[in-house]
Parts: sequence; C-alpha cells; structure tokens
Amino acid sequence: MAVGPHSTEHRIVPGVRLASVACGIKGEDVLDLVLFEFAEGSNTAGIFTRSAFAAAPVLVGRKHLQQAGSRFFLINSGNANAATGEQGVADAEGCCKALSQATGVRPEQVIPFSTGVIGEKLQVAHIIDALPEITAALDEENWLQAARGIMTTDTRPKITSRQIEIEGTTVTLTGIAKGAGMIQPDMATMLAYVATDGLAGQEFLKSALQVAADQSFNRITVDGDTSTNDSCMLTATGVSRVDLGDPDVAGKFQTALNSLMRELAHAIIRDAEGATKFVEVRVEGGRSVDDCLKIAYSIANSPLMKTALFASDANWGRIIMAIGKAGVDIDISKVDVFVGDVQMLVKGGKHPDYAEESGVAVMANDEIVITVDLNLGDVVESVWTSDLSYDYVVINAEYRS
Repeated sequence: MAVGPHSTEHRIVPGVRLASVACGIKGEDVLDLVLFEFAEGSNTAGIFTRSAFAAAPVLVGRKHLQQAGSRFFLINSGNANAATGEQGVADAEGCCKALSQATGVRPEQVIPFSTGVIGEKLQVAHIIDALPEITAALDEENWLQAARGIMTTDTRPKITSRQIEIEGTTVTLTGIAKGAGMIQPDMATMLAYVATDGLAGQEFLKSALQVAADQSFNRITVDGDTSTNDSCMLTATGVSRVDLGDPDVAGKFQTALNSLMRELAHAIIRDAEGATKFVEVRVEGGRSVDDCLKIAYSIANSPLMKTALFASDANWGRIIMAIGKAGVDIDISKVDVFVGDVQMLVKGGKHPDYAEESGVAVMANDEIVITVDLNLGDVVESVWTSDLSYDYVVINAEYRS
C-alpha cells in the first residue's frame, strides 16, 4: 500500500555503473545485493546514523570514507549486520577485501552497507560467491534495478533525477533510497545514494549533503524510530568537468540537490509501512526552529494522532494534546490550528464556525496538511509523516516470519 503518485523516470549519471543480483540472503530470485562503481577520481561524502548501536557496516564505512576515495559501494538487503559485535565488523571488512581483490582497488575504497533484520550473522559466503556475477553485470543503465535491490518492506522503488544547465553543459543528479519503517532519521535516512557527474571535493559535498538532508530526510518520521544502519551518500564523478564549487554553480546545484532529496524523502513517507495518508505537519509563528520541530514531531509521532488520521477522525483534541506535551513554552491563547483549509482552533479554543462534517471531510483526504500557528515569531518548519494503520501492525508483527 502506498499513497499518491509514483514515477521511476530518471537519468543515467556519467561515471557511475550499477548492478543488482539475487545472492540468496532473501531467498532465490529476489534482488538483495547491489553494487555501485564510480569512475576513478570520484569524491564521496556521507552522513551516518547517530544510533549508539550503529551497525558494523556503518563503523567500517565511516573509517573507509576517511581513508580513501570511494570506488565501490557494496550493499546487501535482508540482513542488517547490526548488533553482531567484532564478527560483524570482520564480516563487513571481509566483503570489502573480497571485492577489492576482484576489482583491483584497495579495500578502503569499498564502502559496505546492509539493511534488514538486526542481530543475525551476515551471510558473507553468499555475497562473495555473487561477486563475479555482479561485477560482470555492471552497467550505467541499472539505476532502477539497484533501487529495487535495496528494498526491504518497501512496496515500490524510490528513484528520481534532476538536471541543471551550466554554460551549455548538462549536469545530472540521480538518487535512490529505501525505507518504509523504523523511520525517524537523526542524520539522513535509512539508505540513500545520490550521484552527480559534477566535479567537487569531499568537503563541498559534505556541506551540500548536510544542508539537503536537513530539509528532507531529517524532516520525516513514520514511527519515531532511528535505524542502526542509516546512511546517506553523495558522490561526484567529475565526468562533466563542471566545478560545483564555482560561486555561479554552487547555488544551482544546492537547489537541485535539495529538491531531489526532498522528493526521495517524501517517497519514503508515501510508501511507509501500511500508510494510507501522506501528512505534512506545519508549525508556523515559532520563536525558534527547535520549538517548531518539537511540536511538529510531537504531533507526527503521536500514536493517538496517527490512528485518528487512519480513521479520518477529526479529533482535534489529539492535536492540542500533542502540542501541549511537546515541552515548548507557548501562549495557548494565541494558538490557531487548521487541517487543510478548515480552522478547528482559534486563540486556543474551538473555532465558533467549526463544523464536524467539515473536519471529517478534510481528514478523509489521502494528503493532509495540519497547520499549527503559534503566533509568537517568524519561524516556520514542516515535518512529513504517515498514519498508523492495521497493516503497519501486521507488517511489523510478522517482520521475521
């Protein structure tokens, strides 16, 4: 089940080749291993989970990213290789070493990623045995196949592109992402990979990536849970020779990257586990970004609010409950609340013209905007979320079945 439009239209990125195969982690004939190859001279920046239980591939990836320019990403789905101790780290490093031997690069030029069930030993032999097949299958056209290969409980692949024109040269950005549950990133997203044929150093890429993540993946929540494996990567191959750090180019690139990553983030919410609603929680008139986000997340993560959304129940009392428990100093006599264009609360009390039928009608929409105006300042922030349905419970109750 997913909400709203979906497109798999995208563009290839010169300097990037990809492949995906079924190595047996998720069973026969199910894509579960993905390989990215980047042209020599490419630069990569990454943001990783802040979870104290960061998975083994995150630990290895952080180290490798600091040691050398990345030539390959090796990604498996179906097994997170998290909470696996020293053996898990050794397994991640072993996969990198095996790929380095097969391709002639250094082990630290390979970054490993895993997603799936936590606490189980990684099926290293499956991955290594599949390396000849997956390296032989590398092709610049395989973006959609790669997007499918990183999926777990996702119901549809998440992929999109942007292009900018710089003095007659086209610069392309393409990204893929996966994620449907265990979603409230504290840095990036579940797994996301963006590549461009622009030319840039690691520091520029890291700064651009952080700005874009703060407007996209750091503004979504399905269930308030942060994964052990969250990783978001941005790679520049440099093939176009367009310098992304040029003052006349940097702004255009940042705008394109922000837009691309926001679309991927929204695609995750639209495909959230069991979702029937795509919801923006917008908090206006705040004194600070922190105040606005605390209130927005309090509403977006409230099980009572999310079940009301699923039921199309115009129970605005659950909105003010969530505002009140957010721990933000507000003046309730100034608070206004809207759902869509229906005002439910004015100056802290029920709007005199509010009619339940109007509230029910707007809550029945597939896409909903909840607006809270604190009337205390000029700051505006939005968070995107989904509802909480029967299917979410079933999917997660049966996750390991």
